[in-house]
Amino acid sequence: MNMINIALPKGRLVNKVYTLFEKIGYENKELLEDNRKLVFENKDKNVRYLIVKPSDVGIYVEKGVADIGIVGKDILLENNHDVYELLDLKFGKCKVCMASVNGYKEDIERRLRVATKYVNISKNYFNSINRDVEIIKLNGSIELAPILNLSDVIVDIVETGSTLRENNLVVIKDIIDYISARLIVNKVSYKFKNDLIKKIVKNIEEVL
Repeated sequence: MNMINIALPKGRLVNKVYTLFEKIGYENKELLEDNRKLVFENKDKNVRYLIVKPSDVGIYVEKGVADIGIVGKDILLENNHDVYELLDLKFGKCKVCMASVNGYKEDIERRLRVATKYVNISKNYFNSINRDVEIIKLNGSIELAPILNLSDVIVDIVETGSTLRENNLVVIKDIIDYISARLIVNKVSYKFKNDLIKKIVKNIEEVL
């Protein structure tokens, strides 16, 4: 039987995603243990889990290292990976929003300074409304940018909004109002492991 390689996103969603696969018969109890391993294999179940940074899941799947991956829709939109998106898992829900300090008033006569790690999503949005912007790419602590006057606004994912509120920031506009975890598949794997992948997708749909 073919071994199936599954890329799981490291962090807060990994246990939830793994539990989903466990329910359809792809368990690996070692994955839930307190360790620093990144590869977990269960030869009896013909499954290998790869624990990778969420932003890298699409790369592992696109390059064929993983047959299947779980990744946020925001990452797919930002990176445009050459993969098949087969299933909306309907968890990990959030939005992509534009936000700034409480009381901010936009001056439409000048270029808008936008701090974000979502460069392509931001460019696509502001191009769609013909807004002249300067994109400032940051990799973390995006909320600091308008507080310290590095930018006028930020574009970032918002789940509960608590981080914004704690830093006296408010949402100005929802740019993408629905983001969630998606199941993606390598295109070659989908051809050569089609029956197995379709069975996995069907079983996950039933569990969901």
